[in-house]
Amino acid sequence: LRFYLDDWRKTLENYPAATEKYSRAMEEWKTKAAEAKRAGAAVPAQPRPPAGPGHQNTPAGLFNAMIAPLTPYAIRGAIWYQGEANANERQAFSYRRLFRLMIEDWRQAWGQGPFPFLFVQLANFKSNEYWPVLRESQTDALNLVNTGMAVIIDIGDPDNIHPANKQEVGRRLALWARAITYGEKDLVYSGLLYRQMSAEGGRLRLWFDHTGSGLAARGGGALKGFEIAGADGRYVPAVAAIDGAAVVVSNSAISRPVSVRYAWSDNPEEANLINREGLPASPFRAGEKVPLR
Repeated sequence: LRFYLDDWRKTLENYPAATEKYSRAMEEWKTKAAEAKRAGAAVPAQPRPPAGPGHQNTPAGLFNAMIAPLTPYAIRGAIWYQGEANANERQAFSYRRLFRLMIEDWRQAWGQGPFPFLFVQLANFKSNEYWPVLRESQTDALNLVNTGMAVIIDIGDPDNIHPANKQEVGRRLALWARAITYGEKDLVYSGLLYRQMSAEGGRLRLWFDHTGSGLAARGGGALKGFEIAGADGRYVPAVAAIDGAAVVVSNSAISRPVSVRYAWSDNPEEANLINREGLPASPFRAGEKVPLR
């Protein structure tokens, strides 16, 4: 994770030149804005000031100012909703280490043990190819004790990075809190989380945790959102069907599938696997040889 600090050092070194460039851009903008107002036209967007000393992206800056002062006080747990800024080529994979270390660091700072840490997986949104990798990195944090993840792949807004339906987000977080924080029994509190896969000739059988009272397709009909690949790694749409507590996927063009993925895009439009309690399955991939980065 050293590259975060190295990048910031370069930002500070470039700050004087960036400030001069910003000043010139502002003067040009003022002229164009005045001309637009006189002509009754739309005013162009104002240039943004460059990052530099005191900027909100200073490593540890937000923690030092807003979290560290709270650590003398007892807390019941934390809720976290973030990750969009890290969903890029350089950070999406390393986020799994960054996020887990942050959770562990907060717990150490408070000194009251592994308090519950609940977080929200990224919603569906038209962005880039690294959003599913970031979601996978978030899911990895569930390997820490007393963590929970609200899956909202079905209630995002493809054109708005801040989806409006926060009430359902809060309800799904509350299910996790009721279960792992307050010990409510017999409560289905999570959507389906991929557990394991077995090969059956030309089919792959997938097993999940948090199946609740059974698997279902939202709205009825066929399951959608699954893709499979053979040894060449080329994914094609899969025919998926519920078989008891598992999902079986196949494609007649692939005689020996080795990997599968579900809802693996920034804005999966047709992923509809849920448990009968209505909670969606988390996006996942399995069988791929994911490189360590």
